[in-house]
Amino acid sequence: MGIRSLQAFSLSLILTLSLSATESMLSRTQMHMGTLVTITLPASQVRWIQKGFERIHEIEMALSSYASKAEVYRLNHGETVSISYDTYEALLLSQRYYAQTNGYFDITVGSITKDIYRFGEDERLAEEHELDLALIKNSAIIFNEKEASLETGVTIDLGGMGKGYAVDKVAELFRRDGIVRGSIAASGDIRCLDLCDVKVQDPFGEGVVASFKTSLPNMAISTSGNYRRYVQSKKDNHLIDPKRKRSQHEFASITLVGQLRNSDLDAYATAASVMPSSEAIEFLDTLKVGYLLITTNGKVIEKSMSTYTLEFRSETR
Repeated sequence: MGIRSLQAFSLSLILTLSLSATESMLSRTQMHMGTLVTITLPASQVRWIQKGFERIHEIEMALSSYASKAEVYRLNHGETVSISYDTYEALLLSQRYYAQTNGYFDITVGSITKDIYRFGEDERLAEEHELDLALIKNSAIIFNEKEASLETGVTIDLGGMGKGYAVDKVAELFRRDGIVRGSIAASGDIRCLDLCDVKVQDPFGEGVVASFKTSLPNMAISTSGNYRRYVQSKKDNHLIDPKRKRSQHEFASITLVGQLRNSDLDAYATAASVMPSSEAIEFLDTLKVGYLLITTNGKVIEKSMSTYTLEFRSETR
């Protein structure tokens, strides 16, 4: 593990494929799950790109808290809902992440992100007493393979793992058809079906902070940060510590790289983002992942793995 100091900055990801084959690649981008999703495949398999987008739409209509016909939306509005396997599996995974992270990954933070701040909708600042009274209660989620319900006063938000879950499901779809080249990128959640380069970029400048070059296929990358979604200032960002019921202020960004599922990395990055820094590092060191952590005061903490190479770019220092 290494530690560096940089000026305070935020991160975004730029994906390029490292391909030795001669067949050209085609990329298509659509808006899904509140973000731009880009799927890149060989030209001979281009028809599967649309199938990938259709699969993401199915997941969105299960997990969205914005679309009025989505299962999670209806669940949040007081219904006992008949659920698809996607919703069942996502809820099941959320319970596992809750246990693994000692409660730092808790989808019932929706009672704050959705009901109080209203991120992504009619956003507003939260009052201290509202946050104190918000009901964060993971055990209030009641579900089985067929239906789900919530205790009154609880709202769920699957944004901390939903995009990663969607990327996983598209990757599964492609693998079943024997597609082994290309990538799926949904904002900060990326699956490289073969080899790729991912550049970590300062969005407030032109420089690249670091880049990852994968050395094995089927790698996942996920990033989480407090710089994209906030109300008025980063003090009120969307990454809510469920224990304190407040926005986190320790990390500007966390990027994880590994061969786990994208939903795993998505959830672990979300959870680590709201942990105290020492606890976050201790937690991440128990996982088979590499990481690049940037604190809000500009410290960079990184751990590399043999499945990729990590290079820092001097032009940003």
